[in-house]
Amino acid sequence: MSNGNKKVKNVFEAILEYGHDEDFVPSHDEQFMATDAPAGSEEKIEALRRRVLEGQPLWHREDREDYSGLTGAVRPRE
Repeated sequence: MSNGNKKVKNVFEAILEYGHDEDFVPSHDEQFMATDAPAGSEEKIEALRRRVLEGQPLWHREDREDYSGLTGAVRPRE
């Protein structure tokens, strides 16, 4: 396995350099925590990006599942 400093140009080079998802086993450590961020929010996307970079599963069983309790600005239609 490489140190991750090589820039790959396409998916085939990435597979050769890092392997493929059939070899991937996500790590469940103390850093893998749920997020209350709603789906599609910048915060949720950042949490998912961080999980990928840290080799964790994408989804936590205690992640927010809906939009209940949230309020937001409503813009009138033009």
